[in-house]
Amino acid sequence: MDRIRAELQEAPLALGMMRLLDYPELCPAPALAAWIEARLDQGLKVFDHANIYGGGECERLFGLALQAAPALKDHVRLISKCDIVPPAEDGSSDFVKHYNTEAAYVMACVDDSLRRLQVDSIDCFLLHRPDPLMPVENTARALEDLLMAGKIKSIGVSNFLPEHWRLLADHLNAPLLCNQIELSLLANQPLFDGTMDALRRDQVQAMAWSPLGGGGLSRVPALGDALAAMSAQTGVSETGLALSWLKRIPGRPLPVLGSLRESRINDALAGGGHEMPRTDWYALLEAARGHCVA
Repeated sequence: MDRIRAELQEAPLALGMMRLLDYPELCPAPALAAWIEARLDQGLKVFDHANIYGGGECERLFGLALQAAPALKDHVRLISKCDIVPPAEDGSSDFVKHYNTEAAYVMACVDDSLRRLQVDSIDCFLLHRPDPLMPVENTARALEDLLMAGKIKSIGVSNFLPEHWRLLADHLNAPLLCNQIELSLLANQPLFDGTMDALRRDQVQAMAWSPLGGGGLSRVPALGDALAAMSAQTGVSETGLALSWLKRIPGRPLPVLGSLRESRINDALAGGGHEMPRTDWYALLEAARGHCVA
């Protein structure tokens, strides 16, 4: 647990595998194995999955890549998640999208992810969304049983607000490792609604999904102009600046980069080496929000 926590704190990026199917050139096992090895050479070892990504196909393809190059298994750190049930997977006659955090479902999802990824353990397993119907005592017991069995090495959550994760934590003997939240220049609410402060207080590592605003930063004209001007001044790409902005936040939220393009990954890594001045940070925030701070 401590090792995984330290690796998340030290990692420059996590690589989100949700869009793997959008890169057909990476889908063959040898190509994906070579891509994974190249990322490890860059110091990137955290790969973020979920059981619903590609209907499980993203995990399956990643597992085939690990099978093609078994030495990679000792070096990658795997995150996965469950509890979102798409309509097509609803076993009832309703075909309704819903959340499921019941113990049997969570345990079955872990077994399915292990099978698809072709590994013996997942480094951090997350509940993907807060479930209003979560039977918290049973869910917590299931997660602890998975820890004891060695099927997962740590527990995390995703998209949880403070009272959501604290309720679960109150029923766990093991600490919560992380919370994946939407956080970017465009999704900056967690900086003002207390979420980031609560994460720091509770020693839960923040992970920022969609750190580039889904590729839409430049669609806010003022922000696009500010990033372009700052890029021209600093020599850091707009992608790098957006990641440097996140790095400046206390608690150092770990960006989960959704792009698998090498050029975008390289730009993001370059941003990690840029120390953004306080006034530049607030200038980008002002451009994103359309107004200065009070």
